[in-house]
Amino acid sequence: MDQTRRDDEERNSGKGWISLIIRFIVAAIVLMITSWLTPGFSSMNFGTALLAALIIAAMDWVIQRLFKIDASPFGRGIVGFIVSAVIIYLTQFLVPGMSVSIWGAIIASLIIGIIDAIIPTNVI
Repeated sequence: MDQTRRDDEERNSGKGWISLIIRFIVAAIVLMITSWLTPGFSSMNFGTALLAALIIAAMDWVIQRLFKIDASPFGRGIVGFIVSAVIIYLTQFLVPGMSVSIWGAIIASLIIGIIDAIIPTNVI
């Protein structure tokens, strides 16, 4: 009960917004690094990566609400990994300047999962 109240107070005080913005910036940087490391994934500038991070987060939120599936690469084992790869692949159709092959999306999902284990971003 107290944790919920603290979360609400933090959200209303502006600290929640700052935390959310920082998470999206970190997620965009993770996507940029992933695009450089992954074959079949076009390199992105920061603006493209930030837009992709926003769209990926929105798609993840919708999937979690509709299907109760955690779309993080290691959230639900192989199901979470596959859902994460599909989200990354579908994002290219909504983000100008982003291009990824299906294999690139699978490899990117693995790399993002590894990076997310080290630096949690809670975007994917």
